[in-house]
Amino acid sequence: MQNPPPFDPQSVILEGQVVRLEPLSLDHVSDLLVHAQDEDIWRYLPYGLLNSEARLAAHVRSLLQKQVGGSEIPFAVIYRESGQAVGMTRYMDIRRAHRSLEIGGTWYGVAYQRTAVNTESKYLLLRHAFEVLGCIRVQIKTDARNLRSQRAIERIGAVREGLLRQHVIMPDGYLRDTIYYSILDKEWPHVKEARGWS
Repeated sequence: MQNPPPFDPQSVILEGQVVRLEPLSLDHVSDLLVHAQDEDIWRYLPYGLLNSEARLAAHVRSLLQKQVGGSEIPFAVIYRESGQAVGMTRYMDIRRAHRSLEIGGTWYGVAYQRTAVNTESKYLLLRHAFEVLGCIRVQIKTDARNLRSQRAIERIGAVREGLLRQHVIMPDGYLRDTIYYSILDKEWPHVKEARGWS
């Protein structure tokens, strides 16, 4: 059996019908700030409120540093109809030796939640991970309180793996339990077909 090619995710542009995922930069901050004002967006994310230009820009800088270090690849989610960045997502916890990564750090402006924006973003990231990069496992995690996120992850076809108790100390001091899900390479063809992504 031949050795697979190296697993080395890099920044890339992923084009869909509704969205384009492009490498995140500080140039996206002004667009993103418009969509970052609703405090509900940040309720279950471990960053605190990112609804000021200074905090959002600092967050973007920290993600770009992690990208330089090789652990994350952040994307701006561009709504193609307007050409504006309406949210963010990323590959994170990239484990090159184990050919696996996580899709996370995802948020969208309220007007784009529960729309094709999230579904297509996840599809583009999953397809690239499995079909281009040769990933064998993609994981997704969410706050145990975030039932809407859990349902969305389950609709994609990810398998619930378990609960990590008191996994994250949130900015307000809450001890967050985290639910992990995953999709494996052998499951991807069925997930893709079941979602009508073939």
